[in-house]
Amino acid sequence: MAMSVGPGGGDDKPLSDINTTPLVDVMLVLLIIFLIAVPVVVQTVELQLPKVAFEPTTTKPENVSLSVTTGSDGSCAVFWNMTKVDSSDLLNRAVAKLESDIKKAGGVENMTPEDMPEVHIRGDINTPYRCIGGTIYTMQRAGFPKVGFISEPEPGSTTQRL
Repeated sequence: MAMSVGPGGGDDKPLSDINTTPLVDVMLVLLIIFLIAVPVVVQTVELQLPKVAFEPTTTKPENVSLSVTTGSDGSCAVFWNMTKVDSSDLLNRAVAKLESDIKKAGGVENMTPEDMPEVHIRGDINTPYRCIGGTIYTMQRAGFPKVGFISEPEPGSTTQRL
């Protein structure tokens, strides 16, 4: 431990410099403690998230196109192609559509996953989730295994295949 008496040695004024060495020592010890403790506290589940790339949809005539928006009174408005439907009518139409497609294929045993019609939902950006979630639930309840969203990429954005 060294003691500084100031320049020249003949001046008897006390030094007003703050000794920062103990402060730096304490900060380094705290840093080491946090570096050791943080990985123990943070627990994550190992996941492999999907790589998302924009893929153009292939529209087949048997696919169902739904548009979901909010009405002027705040209620949900669902359109089957261009016809406005309520939730019970949506379920009835979906069941009838799926039954007719299965009948055209000659029965359930002749249907492959590729032959199953898809539901394409176009949701307005200001539509509450309850409207879109209810539409998804109704279509899955009717028996449609594939429900997807149609979105519009931002202008000028480029897409690439992964």
